[in-house]
Amino acid sequence: MRSLGLRVARPEGEATRRALLGRSLLRPELEIVAEGDHLILPIRSPDGPGLPAGEVVEREFPLARGAGPSDYRELVPGPAELCESLPRSFDVIGDIVLIRIPPDLDDRAAAIGQALLDFVPTARIVGRDLGVHGPERRRRIDRIAGSGGWRTRHRENGLELEIDVELAYFSPRLAREHERVADAVQPGESVYDLCCGVGPFALTIARDGRARRVTAVDSNPAAVDLLRETARRYSLGDRLVPILAPIESFLPSASPVDRVVLNLPHEGIKYAPSVVPAVASGGRFHYYEITSRAEIEQRADAIMTVLEPGRWRLVDRHVVHPYAPTADLVAFEFERSGA
Repeated sequence: MRSLGLRVARPEGEATRRALLGRSLLRPELEIVAEGDHLILPIRSPDGPGLPAGEVVEREFPLARGAGPSDYRELVPGPAELCESLPRSFDVIGDIVLIRIPPDLDDRAAAIGQALLDFVPTARIVGRDLGVHGPERRRRIDRIAGSGGWRTRHRENGLELEIDVELAYFSPRLAREHERVADAVQPGESVYDLCCGVGPFALTIARDGRARRVTAVDSNPAAVDLLRETARRYSLGDRLVPILAPIESFLPSASPVDRVVLNLPHEGIKYAPSVVPAVASGGRFHYYEITSRAEIEQRADAIMTVLEPGRWRLVDRHVVHPYAPTADLVAFEFERSGA
């Protein structure tokens, strides 16, 4: 059947499929078509609200062979009650799927991996995420299905980021946040992205071209190397300056800038006082923290007291995504007042 379709690179196929489904733009009665290194997803309209990035094309699509599973858990063999005990969420980074599996499901890890490999059309390899460790924030990962290494390219906000999920931390759940902060940057601003990882904040800001300079700082050499590789592909030149350094050695000599981003949600508070001199008068500080839902209303006042009592005002506070049954990743944006 002839239909309009959205042509995207294979690594971004699953994220695009989910976005189209969520906005009722995908035509589920038609099959997704592979075309070399790209996938063509059948769509209802080329100008629907929130259409993801991609090239709108017209193609022939085969009719769907029947309704497939709507949840990977349906593909894991076992009794019906097992389905409810399996993890619901997982992350797709390029052609890599990562999932956290509780210890009591150790014996199901291989079956979960194979189910995800079958469920996610763009998946090449599935890894069990064992958490982030050490000062360089590296993930420990066990392969549970698929083949190949942990290096990939992940597309978000029109950028293809160089990622190695084993060597440098990256979360695909912050794509909207990266875009939101970049949209807030005013022409001519100078920006610090502290503990930048592979640089999604810094790269998105630098790509837009409004900032005079974006300085991206991280202590993980692999993360900074990946950031530099992405930056070279987009010819960002002097707008983006990657620096390999621990935050505690960078900040004492850092000149004040208009905007600072610190996304270190488990331990950022210990560095917050050191950030104060790096934010110019009238400047903004984007701070991220895992916050208990019971404390979210009072947390901003506590952070401002740690920063510099009486010199800050809360501009924005919002939940980025749930983190645990009783806690969320929360974005706080503060403005520093004049002397």
